[in-house]
Amino acid sequence: MKQSQLFTKTRKEAPADEVSKNAQLLIRAGYIYKEMPGVYSFLPLGLRIMENIKQIIREELNNVGSQEISMTALQTKEKWEATNRWSDEVVDNWFRTQLKNGTELGLAFTHEEPIAEIMKQYVSSYKDLPFFAYQFQTKFRNELRAKSGIMRGREFLMKDLYSFHTNEETHLEFYELMKEVYIKIFTRLGIGEQTFLTMSNGQPFSKYSFEFQTLSEAGEDTILYDEKKKVAINKQDYSEEIFTDFGFKKEDFDFKEARSIEVGDIYTLGTKYSEPLGLLYTNQDGKQVSVFMGSYGIGVSRLMGTIVEVLADDKGIVWPESIAPFQIHLVSLCSEEADVKKADELYETLKKQNKEVLYDDRQGVRAGEKFADSDLIGIPLRVIISPKTLANDSVEVKKRNETKVEIITIDKLLNN
Repeated sequence: MKQSQLFTKTRKEAPADEVSKNAQLLIRAGYIYKEMPGVYSFLPLGLRIMENIKQIIREELNNVGSQEISMTALQTKEKWEATNRWSDEVVDNWFRTQLKNGTELGLAFTHEEPIAEIMKQYVSSYKDLPFFAYQFQTKFRNELRAKSGIMRGREFLMKDLYSFHTNEETHLEFYELMKEVYIKIFTRLGIGEQTFLTMSNGQPFSKYSFEFQTLSEAGEDTILYDEKKKVAINKQDYSEEIFTDFGFKKEDFDFKEARSIEVGDIYTLGTKYSEPLGLLYTNQDGKQVSVFMGSYGIGVSRLMGTIVEVLADDKGIVWPESIAPFQIHLVSLCSEEADVKKADELYETLKKQNKEVLYDDRQGVRAGEKFADSDLIGIPLRVIISPKTLANDSVEVKKRNETKVEIITIDKLLNN
């Protein structure tokens, strides 16, 4: 993509009312637009990031046999009443609306009830189990405060997966597998080293559950974590009992305390939703039994904000190669017609090699401004082409997360 054709522009200053680093940088770099607190639009660069994150999650979930679906955001009152969730006392951060005829509806903040209803059409026997279904879908939560940018939205994109088993034993096998899958996802997203499997209060679903917490001063949680064992406990849920249920004595761990961001969670639901909604199967003895369910969430937009918070430096965003909007930021300092033509040719050649390139072809923009924009946008590799480098058929290359600058031939660039 030519940067001159990109309708978004960088900004030197973030909106005065935006306090979170992730939103400040993403707005300044042209990734997102703030509609209101907690509600953001994703612009061309931002949408590319979101799609890349989704693809990594999708690949890892598909690898363990999960199937992708897409459910509705509007949900019926009857479904939520069946599980006692149509109540401000039970759910305090929800939105509801109504049709023209007065029928009340809920705006989805999670999808346990709808998916249980759907699966009643397809589950009748133990032979139909197990299976796992997931979606990427916009969720709505009526947050009292929305001050963490895209990490705590009133409208946000989430991946939620639901598992369906005949019993707790087979569920737990998949539950353990999902811990590994999540760690693979976070590692591929570039935050694996900073992310810890964390024991926490499992309400409203179970006594305990597991979260995945990423170390960051911008976090709203505090965890006690063991760096070597890669496990943690949410400080607000700390107790001697949790150690017993976790399987280790307290003295077996070397805990440090730090702020953290919750980037994922996994819950054992059991029959909490299948039983009241009548999701049953016939077992091998001919008896009808409630399906045993699990729930597994990852906030996709929250992840995007977390990655910015954790990896950004004082110059701007630093995207991991796995999710960057482009692989290469080709920055042209050429102004003479012959040199501009050579820069254009290099861009076209890189595209033909299926390289994803953002080409800063803007004329009349100073070199320092182009470099500052490049640092702010955060593409992993910057390639500078100028009259000086062209004199030696070369380019200047620099990785975003390194200070080293290297001069290489154009042939070497194209053959790497």
